[in-house]
Amino acid sequence: MPRAPIARSPAPRPLGRGDLAASLVLIFPLYLAYAIGILFAPAVNGVDFVSRHVWALCGHDRGRYLALHAVIAGGFLIWVRHARRGRSLGTDVALPLIGEAALYAVSMGALIRLVMDHVLGPVGVLAVEDAHLGATGERVVTSLGAGVHEELVFRLGLMAGSAYVLMRAGTRPRVAIAVALIGSALLFSLAHHVGPFGDPWSRSLFAFRALAGVAFGLIFYYRSLAHAVYAHALYDLWVLVLRP
Repeated sequence: MPRAPIARSPAPRPLGRGDLAASLVLIFPLYLAYAIGILFAPAVNGVDFVSRHVWALCGHDRGRYLALHAVIAGGFLIWVRHARRGRSLGTDVALPLIGEAALYAVSMGALIRLVMDHVLGPVGVLAVEDAHLGATGERVVTSLGAGVHEELVFRLGLMAGSAYVLMRAGTRPRVAIAVALIGSALLFSLAHHVGPFGDPWSRSLFAFRALAGVAFGLIFYYRSLAHAVYAHALYDLWVLVLRP
C-alpha cells in the first residue's frame, strides 16, 4: 500500500494527523521548481531563509547553484528509494491530494469573505495581489515560494513548534494547539505588512490573511503539511495568475 500523507492519530499531537515524511516527499518537487525558478524570475519569498545563503555560498554563480540543486535532487531520489517513499509520489496519492488542495484553494477566499462580511460588515475590495510582481513567470515562482516556505515557517515551524513547546510546559494539548494555531496565523498575516515590500496597513487585509492562516493551519493539522503547501501555492496561483 502507498504511504499517504494522512495518518490517523487519536491523540492530539503538534504535527497533527499527517505523515511528515510523506509530506516532505510530495513538497520537494515544488521546492525544486521554486529554487530553480528564482534564477529566471527574481521573486525570492520573504521568509525564504535558505536560497539567499545558498546563492552566496555558490559565489553568485548560476552554474554552481544549478549543480548544487542537481546534487540535492539526486540525494533526494536516493533517500526516497532507500526509505521506500517513492509510492508517495504515485498518482494514486499525489493526484487526489492536489485535487483536494485545489478545492480548498478555490473555495477558501469566498468562505473567508463571507465570515468577514458577517463579522466586520461589508469590507469592499481586498487588494490581495502583490503590486510589486511583474510578469506571469514571476507570479508563478512567487506562488510556489509562498506555498513551500510560508507553510514550512508558519505551520510546521511556528504552529507545530509552539504547540510542542506548550505541551512540554504542561499545557493541555487541545489548548496548546488552539493557541499555536491562532498565534501562527496572526504572525503569518503580520509578516505581510513588514519590510520594504510589505503591504500598507489595512485592518481588512490583515483580518483576511489571519483567517487564511487559520484555514491553512487547520488544513495542516487535520490533513497534512503537503495539503497545506499545495493549497497555499494553488490559492496564490489562482489569485495572481489564473483569476480574471
